[in-house]
Amino acid sequence: MADTSSTGLTLRSATAADADLIFALIGELADYEKLRHQVTGSAADLAQHLSGNPSVVEAIVAEWNHQPAGFALFFTNYSTFLTKPGLYLEDLYVKSEYRGLGIGKALLSHLAGLVQERGYGRLEWSVLDWNAPAIAFYERMGATVLPDWRICRVTGDAIATLASQAESSPA
Repeated sequence: MADTSSTGLTLRSATAADADLIFALIGELADYEKLRHQVTGSAADLAQHLSGNPSVVEAIVAEWNHQPAGFALFFTNYSTFLTKPGLYLEDLYVKSEYRGLGIGKALLSHLAGLVQERGYGRLEWSVLDWNAPAIAFYERMGATVLPDWRICRVTGDAIATLASQAESSPA
């Protein structure tokens, strides 16, 4: 837990008990990104994933003067080129009324510290190409926005379709 009490900011590891709070913040993030229609999960699922053995995700909750201000949700990934694990930041969100107070920077710095402590090789995440304020913020924090990479994603019925092709593929 990081306490920067001189500024009123506290960062703490999330537990399953934080699932309702984090899920509400995920909803706010989805509204900001105009993607609310894609939120189909639940706080109960999130609680299970935060507390499983092993846990599927980890999260850091940011509080400003003991009020929820934001979160970072992340998980371990792996770099075959580095042959090291890394952290993938799935979501970083700071409530609008708390932006500009250094909370986003503190969350990213905290995650970079976890990468160092764990001996991982990288910290990475995605950003929507239209989100210029976020891109500028990440670049100020030292991130490189990779222009040549695109995210590929298979969800919903397409997963079943892709999986069924394995059954009919020659061995």
